[in-house]
Amino acid sequence: MMEPFFPAGYIGHSQSIPQESKLATYAALRNPSTGNGTISSNHISQSLASLTLNGSNSAHGIGNILGSIETGLFQKSGTYGQPGAEDNSPLGNGSPPISRDPTPVLSQAYQHVWVEQENVGGTTYYYAEESHQPEVSDEVAGPQLFPNFSVYSGPPLHLKDYSTRLGALPPPANPVVHPNPTQTGSFFMPEEIKQELLHKNSVTLSQPNRQLFPELPLHVDHYHELCPLESSAQKSATFGYPTTVYKAINSKNGFLYSLRRIHGFRFPSGKCLGLIDAWKQLQHCNLVSLREVFTTKAFGDNSLIFAYDYFPAAESLMTRHFERNNQANGYADPFNTGDPSVPRPYSHQKNALLRHHANMLPEQLLWTYIIQLSSAIRTIHTAGLSVRSLDPTKILVISRTRPQIRLNCCGIYDIVTFDPTNNPVTINQFHQLEDLLALGKLILALACNSLLATQRENLTTSLELITRTYSSDLRNLIVYLMNSRGSGSRTINDIMPMIGARFYNQLDAANARADFLESCLSKELENGRLFKLIVKLNSIVERQDMNMDPSWSETGDRYLLKLFRDFIFHQVTSDGRPWLDLSHVVHCLNRLDSGTNEKITLMTRDEQIVLITTFTELKVCLEQSFAEILTCPSPQLKHSPQHHPMMSSQ
Repeated sequence: MMEPFFPAGYIGHSQSIPQESKLATYAALRNPSTGNGTISSNHISQSLASLTLNGSNSAHGIGNILGSIETGLFQKSGTYGQPGAEDNSPLGNGSPPISRDPTPVLSQAYQHVWVEQENVGGTTYYYAEESHQPEVSDEVAGPQLFPNFSVYSGPPLHLKDYSTRLGALPPPANPVVHPNPTQTGSFFMPEEIKQELLHKNSVTLSQPNRQLFPELPLHVDHYHELCPLESSAQKSATFGYPTTVYKAINSKNGFLYSLRRIHGFRFPSGKCLGLIDAWKQLQHCNLVSLREVFTTKAFGDNSLIFAYDYFPAAESLMTRHFERNNQANGYADPFNTGDPSVPRPYSHQKNALLRHHANMLPEQLLWTYIIQLSSAIRTIHTAGLSVRSLDPTKILVISRTRPQIRLNCCGIYDIVTFDPTNNPVTINQFHQLEDLLALGKLILALACNSLLATQRENLTTSLELITRTYSSDLRNLIVYLMNSRGSGSRTINDIMPMIGARFYNQLDAANARADFLESCLSKELENGRLFKLIVKLNSIVERQDMNMDPSWSETGDRYLLKLFRDFIFHQVTSDGRPWLDLSHVVHCLNRLDSGTNEKITLMTRDEQIVLITTFTELKVCLEQSFAEILTCPSPQLKHSPQHHPMMSSQ
C-alpha cells in the first residue's frame, strides 16, 4: 500500500480542462470540493506552461511553481542536490548526473505516487493517479519492526574465525552502499564449492559410451539408464569375485543408485534375508547405505546386484592417497605393481618408506579419518554386524573440499561367504576383532603414506617413522589396534579415550562448516529471488500483441518498466562505452523488490523525455502488468507453433 503523492484535494477541476483529456476523467472520478485549500487547475496550467528546458528555469521551475501552490509542502533534500556535493556518477546518457544545486524535493509524506502528465492543445497537465491509503494495524507493535522485503545482509562476522580451516571469506556486503564491483564473491558462493557441485552434476548426468559397452542392458529389474563407473570388470581382492559398478535410475522413485554387480554368483540361501534386512536398517553419515539386493540374468549370467546410495564424483582412499604416490619426484617405481603382496627387496621397501616421508599426511587429517571410521564401525558393531571391508579401495572420499569419508560395500562379504552352519555370535565376535586389526593397518598405511608399511617385515620401520613424526597418542592407538594377542573382549569403544578432546575439534569444524554452507545458501536464496524478478521484468518489457494490442508494451506502466530495464542493463559511460556493474544491477533490483521511496531518474534513449519516479511506483507497475499477463484470456485465434504459453505461477 502506498501514500498519495499529493493530498486528496490538491488538484481542482474546472470547465477550462479539455473534455478529451484524461485529466477530466480523473477529476470527475475524484470530484473534490472547491472550498478552502483547493487549487485552481488554471493556475497550474499557466504556471507549468511557462516552463522551459533551457537555463536555470529547468532546474528550479517545477519546484518554484509547486512551492507557490502550497507553502511548506516541499523541503530540501538532505541527500540529493546538496550544495558543493561532488558528482562521481559514471553514468552517461542512460542516467543524468545528480544536480549539484539545491533542488526542492517532496517531503517524505508525499513521495509515493507517480504524477501523470498529458499534453492537450499545447498545455501540459500534471495530475496524481488514484491510489489507496496505507492500512494501519490497530495491534500494539512489538519491540522490533520487520521489513516486508528480503536483502542479503552479508556473511556473519563469526565465520571469519574459521578462515584458517574454511579458506578466505568474502568481505560483508552492505545492503545500502554499493559494494566493490570487482568483489563478485560477495554475491555468489565460493568458486571451489561451485566447481565441485558443477563437477558432481556433470558426473550425475553422464551417459555410457555405447561403442565401448555395446552389450549393456537397457533395463536391469526396475533400474534403467545404466552407466558403468569402471572401465572393465576386475576381480576384487576383497570379495574374490569379478565385480562391476554402475549408476542407474530407479523407476519406482526416480533416484540414482550405485549398483555393484557380482559376476556369476547365485543367491546363497534364503536364510540370509535377515542379514540383508539388518544392513538395510543401518543409517550413518559415514556409511554408504544398502538399499536392495536382488539377482538378475540381464547380463547373460546369474549376477547378484547390491544397490547402494550413489555419491557422484567420489573417489576411494586408494586413489586419493596411494595411487598418486606411485611416481614421486620423477622416479618411477619398477617394483610397484599395485599389489602390496608381491615380494620386493628389503632395501627397496625401506627406501620407499623413507621417500614417502616428505609427503606424509597431517596428523589433524589422520584424526579426522579415525573419528569418522570409528564412529561408523561403532554403529555397525552395536547392530551386531561387522564391516569386513576396511580396505582403501572400499572407503570413499565424497568431497574435494572437506575430508568426509564413507564406508562402502558393507554387507557384500557377509552374503558371498554366508554359511548357515556357523554360530552367528561366535563368528561375529571374531569378525569384529578383525575389523579392529584392519583399522589399525589402514591408519598405519595412511600415516606412513604407503601400503608397504603394513607388511610384517616393515612394521618396525613404520612405527619408528610414526614415532618421529606424530604424537604418542597416534602411535599408541595404532599399536593397540594391531595387537592381535590382546584381550578377546576388545571393542571399538576402547579407543575413545585415546581420541580424547580431539573429538571436540572435529565437532567444532563440522559446526563451522555448517555455518559456512548456510551463509552460502543465503546468497543463492537472494540470487533466486532476484532471478524471479528479472523473469517478471523481461516477461513484460517489449511484449508483442498483448490482448491483440501491439502498443501494449509501449504505453502506460509497461513503458516505465522498459525505461527502467534500460536504466539497469543499458547504461553507458560518458564516452559511449557500455558500463557494466554487477553491484548496480543488484542495487536496483533490490530496491525494486522492496519498493523503497527512493527516487529514480529514467531517460529515453533519444534523451528527449526524462521521468522521475520512485521504486514504489515501479514495483506497483511490475505487479500490475505481470498480473495482467497471467489473467489474459485465451484468444479465439489458433496459436502459431512458435508461440509458447506464459508461465502460470510466479
